Amino acid sequence: MTQRSMRRYDNYGEISMQVYKAPTADMRFIYETLGYDKISGMKPFEDFDLDTTMAILEETGKFCTKEMLPLNRSADQEGVSYDPETHNVKTPEGFKALYKKYVDSGMGAIAMPTEYGGGGAPHSLAVAIGEFACATNKSFSMCPGLGHGLVEALMHFGTDEQKAYYLPKIISGEWTGTMCLTEPQCGTDLGLMGTKAIPDGDGYLITGTKIWITFGEHDLADNIIHLVLARLPDAPEGIKGISLFVVPKVLDSGERNPVFCGGLEHKMGIHASPTCVINLEGARGFLVGEPHKGMKGMFVMMNHARLGVGLEGIALSEIAYQTSVAYARDRRQGRSLNKERNDESSSADNILVHPDVRRQLLNVRASTEGMRALALWTAMNIDIAHAHEDEDERRKAKGIVELMTPIVKAYCTERGFSNVSEAMQVTGGSGYTTDWCIEQYLRDARIAMIYEGTNHIQALDLIGRKLPKGGGALYRAFSKEVYKFTVANQDVYGMGEFASALGSAINTLNETTMNLGMKGMADPEAAAAVASNYLNMFGIVAVAYMWGRMAEKALAEESRFNMTKLKMARYYYNQILPEIDSIKKIIEAGKDHMMAFEPAEF
Repeated sequence: MTQRSMRRYDNYGEISMQVYKAPTADMRFIYETLGYDKISGMKPFEDFDLDTTMAILEETGKFCTKEMLPLNRSADQEGVSYDPETHNVKTPEGFKALYKKYVDSGMGAIAMPTEYGGGGAPHSLAVAIGEFACATNKSFSMCPGLGHGLVEALMHFGTDEQKAYYLPKIISGEWTGTMCLTEPQCGTDLGLMGTKAIPDGDGYLITGTKIWITFGEHDLADNIIHLVLARLPDAPEGIKGISLFVVPKVLDSGERNPVFCGGLEHKMGIHASPTCVINLEGARGFLVGEPHKGMKGMFVMMNHARLGVGLEGIALSEIAYQTSVAYARDRRQGRSLNKERNDESSSADNILVHPDVRRQLLNVRASTEGMRALALWTAMNIDIAHAHEDEDERRKAKGIVELMTPIVKAYCTERGFSNVSEAMQVTGGSGYTTDWCIEQYLRDARIAMIYEGTNHIQALDLIGRKLPKGGGALYRAFSKEVYKFTVANQDVYGMGEFASALGSAINTLNETTMNLGMKGMADPEAAAAVASNYLNMFGIVAVAYMWGRMAEKALAEESRFNMTKLKMARYYYNQILPEIDSIKKIIEAGKDHMMAFEPAEF
């Protein structure tokens, strides 16, 4: 098959190559490695044994590839449009029909609460489906994805009446949701928020402006339910004075609520996703939870979203990898330096023979498959924390989720973006142009490091909240689990190399964590200066733990697939895990070299 024959012409007459196959085999391997039977054995999830789960994943993978992927490129090129007269937003051609198919498929509702019309599936199944959706059409997937977080917030803090009224329609997809935090003068520092909520009868009149609101206005559903942060008249200053409100676009009377789109952001990527300025002009809203305690509800939604954002790095890394491999198999250039690999039937070899191309491809694949395991492990612990009968098991799982949430969000998005860039390098000029779509994946991936709390905010959360919590209990539990794994596998046939390297890595992370904690107590700025580097080190070691467990599984059951997994584990341990040694040196260098400059020197 020639390079040209693999290409197709899209609706705009430009050459476009879209390559994707849902990685269901890899997911099954990960589920088996991490003990999915423990999830399906819990009472709420008894209908979702592994075979059932995989059957669902096979079908949703086909749906995403058949229905969502074909619109990914055309929607990116068309973008969204805004009518300033009506304040309406039009999504790209085909999105409305796709949304109906998506809703009818039940994909979005599958892991939602059964009492409000959901399917009751494990979160670890929803995460896998979310990867497929994001990989095949990230812009579109963001709309139903926000609804999931809104459901979580209302389940935790909504009144019975609010749950009964909103949840069935959000879960069914009849209505969609948003999260309205950021204002022109404040982003992460929500204490500077100025949106006001004035009591009015059984509700509140809310006035203010929110920016960067994903799918804040669109034409896919009849109603949009905004979750809005605002201040009551008697609110204390700062973050302790913020309340949470649900603000529907259309009230139950059928009246249009004065919450309008004031314009669209013009963005680097996710062009098919409307990012809106939202003006609330005395819009009627209803309190969720207690007055001045709104951040509790918003953090439930944000933490749910942060895991989803981490998944975006994995998803786009996967589709970029598959695309670059397809290109590399077809592209011929130069001769292998090992004459035994020369293709005598051609004047040039395909570029898969070149070591540096293999390095780039394996960097992407080994990290992507390891990050997928980390995300699914975190999701499985969400399931355990929610449904396990044993309180100690629930507590342990909750601790893993707390610790891993900032790591999945930050490390997976940072590495994911780097992976898409590596995939582009493999495809050369064809990847930089629109021919093979990788330039779109790169643009779409970049935002994930920024929203739902920038990656540095995740790093500060890790070192400032998660590590000190309970006197370091969350970290000790993780370190102990990894250490027990290394000891148990030190003398197991074939596992010695992994146990030894992982044991050394966790010792390095332990030492760095202890030193960072001591420096942080003496000088918080010193810890903040290296927080992002520390998070990346933690991410690399956490993924190594996943690869150690996958290597154990691969050795236990020999097959061609498993032997490839074993090779991939060795690649990660020898080519990626050693990165922690250089990161350690950077962390040890501390803050002095970056804080030595006066402001005028920048």
